[in-house]
Amino acid sequence: MNDRPESINRDIFLGDDELAAMKKRADAATPGPWKSYVEGREEMSGSDFIMTEADDIYLTGATVADQDFIAHARQDIPRLIAEIERLKTPRRAVERTRAHVRGNPTANGGQ
Repeated sequence: MNDRPESINRDIFLGDDELAAMKKRADAATPGPWKSYVEGREEMSGSDFIMTEADDIYLTGATVADQDFIAHARQDIPRLIAEIERLKTPRRAVERTRAHVRGNPTANGGQ
């Protein structure tokens, strides 16, 4: 049972359906790792690009920070999703236990 108003849950808290959609998008993207290469920073000349296991990605109008963010997101997003799933697992167990105890007063030693 959740004591938070439903409108707050929708606006702030990440639902399982949203997490599943993020995971689906990450799984559908070109496999990683991705690496951002920037002319001058990596002691190379030529275009800035993101190297992937498949075709390189060239961005138009992106800043170096944008390009680095996009490249790192390929590795970061799956790790964040896994961490969220790990953190949600104990919470769900606690919620199931609380629901059981509320529904069965003797489950907690009659207290």
